[in-house]
Amino acid sequence: MSYTPLVDAEGFAAFPAPAKLNLFLHIVGRRADGYHLLESIFQLVDAHDTVWLRVRDDGQIVHHNPMPNVPAETDLTVRAAKLLQTATGVSYGVDIRVDKRLPMGGGMGGGSSDAATVLLALNRLWHVNWQRQALMDLGLQLGADVPFFIFGRNALVEGIGEIMTPIETEATDFVVLHPPVHVPTPAIFGDPELTRNTPSLKVSLLEGTADWRVLRNDLESVAVRKYPQIAQHIQWLSQYAPARMTGSGSCVFAAFVAKDVEKNTSQNQANAVIFGLPKEMSGFVTSSLQEHQLLGFASD
Repeated sequence: MSYTPLVDAEGFAAFPAPAKLNLFLHIVGRRADGYHLLESIFQLVDAHDTVWLRVRDDGQIVHHNPMPNVPAETDLTVRAAKLLQTATGVSYGVDIRVDKRLPMGGGMGGGSSDAATVLLALNRLWHVNWQRQALMDLGLQLGADVPFFIFGRNALVEGIGEIMTPIETEATDFVVLHPPVHVPTPAIFGDPELTRNTPSLKVSLLEGTADWRVLRNDLESVAVRKYPQIAQHIQWLSQYAPARMTGSGSCVFAAFVAKDVEKNTSQNQANAVIFGLPKEMSGFVTSSLQEHQLLGFASD
């Protein structure tokens, strides 16, 4: 896939930062250092933030619209640019703007994806031309999900999130609901009732003999107990299709597989669900991606 960015009148170029959904998420063990070992399918979807970048010659990194009450220097996009600048020794800088559309704290990887997009785009704009694995190693310093977005393919993810195997997924439309709660990830992983010994299904998933639709998110039972609004959203969405939480929450989703792409029936189904959404709930429809739009900005 080749991506050519739109450039606005001020010289900013637009780059997408797509979201992800955890189609399932199992905790299969725990390391001696306390980190949890997981198994999950990470699915890229076309819901996205837009990161606008404009190269500077003076080496300065400037964020033009940081989030309220978030110092620009702590923003993941600024940290990503500074990390790449330091690691490569380039003399360029960058102006940054972010159009934030993805739910914050929703388990869809928005902040991590923004950081990955900065690394991928600047790899091209700054003429760094690092290989993908080098960018992934750098991105890991910013967060556990950042390497996945640089990897740029739907994947079976293992370990603490660092082991990725490409996996084929069906064309699917998703209804995503965003309960109005912020779920602190450490509180979910630290709960004593969290299941930590789900048997591995790696072999059957890669062979295509296991169906993610009948699996679960091990974090969900803890999250719904702590945050009843998540349970309410799952219950409402389950009227139409099996629903579950993504990541550590709070977003929940249901899948509508595109069995008849020509007639677009799956998207029509998903849109009908959103049309009937109660006024006190918010949500949207998003479609699966087969690969990140900026996959070609780093070589394998």
